[in-house]
Amino acid sequence: MANTTVPTTAGTQIPSSNGAGKTVIDDSVIAKVAGIATREVAGVFALGGGAARALGVIRDAINNTDLTQGVSVEVGETQVAVDITIVAEYPMPLQKVADDVRASVYRAIQNLVGMDVTEVNVTINDVHIPSDDTTVVEDDSRARVQ
Repeated sequence: MANTTVPTTAGTQIPSSNGAGKTVIDDSVIAKVAGIATREVAGVFALGGGAARALGVIRDAINNTDLTQGVSVEVGETQVAVDITIVAEYPMPLQKVADDVRASVYRAIQNLVGMDVTEVNVTINDVHIPSDDTTVVEDDSRARVQ
C-alpha cells in the first residue's frame, strides 16, 4: 500500500506528542474555541456586527447557534492570530472587558488547541443597554385632574 498524504485546505497539522501520527485541527474548530471562550467573559453581551447578530437571532430561534460568529482566525503552523468583534454590556468598563476577552481566548487556545497565540484583537462595535423588563403601569382609574 502506497504512503500518501491527503492535503488539508483549512486545517493545522500538529505532530502527536508520542510520535505515533498527526492531529489535524480545522481552523473552524479554533474559531469555535475562541468564540466559546469569549462568550464566557462577564460583560460580553454578543459577538459579531449588526448583520451577523441579526442572523444569530434567527439561528438561536431554531437552536442552531453559530459559535464562530464575530470570530476570525489566521492560523499558521504553530501560531494563531484572532480577531473578535463583540457587543459589550453597559455599564461594564470596556477596556476591562476587552482585556478579559483577550486573556480568556489566549488561555483557551493554548490549553485546548496547544498552539501559541500571537495576538487577540478585540473590536467593541456596540454597547448593549439592558431595558427595564418591568414596566410601571399607571393606575388609570384615578382622574388626572379634579
